[in-house]
Amino acid sequence: MTALQHQTAIITGAGKGIGKSTAIALAKEGVHLGLIARSEADLAALKDELSSHNVNVYYATADVSDKGQVDQAVAGLIGQLGRVDILINNAGIASFGKLVDMEPEQWERIINVNLMGTYYVTRAALPTMLEQNSGAIINVASTAGLSGFATGSAYCASKFAVMGLTEALMQEVRKSNIRVTALTPSTVNTELAVNAGLPIGNEDRMMQPEDVAELILAALKLPARVFVKMAGIWTTNPQ
Repeated sequence: MTALQHQTAIITGAGKGIGKSTAIALAKEGVHLGLIARSEADLAALKDELSSHNVNVYYATADVSDKGQVDQAVAGLIGQLGRVDILINNAGIASFGKLVDMEPEQWERIINVNLMGTYYVTRAALPTMLEQNSGAIINVASTAGLSGFATGSAYCASKFAVMGLTEALMQEVRKSNIRVTALTPSTVNTELAVNAGLPIGNEDRMMQPEDVAELILAALKLPARVFVKMAGIWTTNPQ
């Protein structure tokens, strides 16, 4: 029996990349899963992949920037799971360009997915955790939430905001035995990074989604008395 066995988790952005790797890692630990992503095909394929792990897997399609879709998805998954012990806010998008060149709609889309999505999903799941008087929330932020860079105004703003949300919420709910942690990975070898045009370089030296999943597991396995506000994870220079 593992330390996490029979717990339940909701993961956003679960169809690919870090979210998918985290779902696989948690299933191996015996955690029952509620998966959220926009692609039903990706979710169905992942559920099939997890079928050998003897855990319950449910999924719901939702765009995390849409509060109505989020509320429906989270309520449905909690109803199927019975409770929610772990929430992984992983869904995110990235796009880069000079501030004067980015259209307001593009800027707002990044904020709406990365920040408002984290808020909507957390707000939907948190009442159940408060009622349980227990839980763990992990927000996948970025080193871009610690240090800004040219062409990253929208993405950095969204991730800086997630860091602030994490710290404030941690102070709100820690007395309810709910841990809130932000992970700040540097560039991870995912489809998101490739599509956003980030420099990948030597893939053998790049951080992989499975590496971030391992850090998530480590954070979840800490004794209940330990609260970690932020965990950074850097890759070796990919250039």
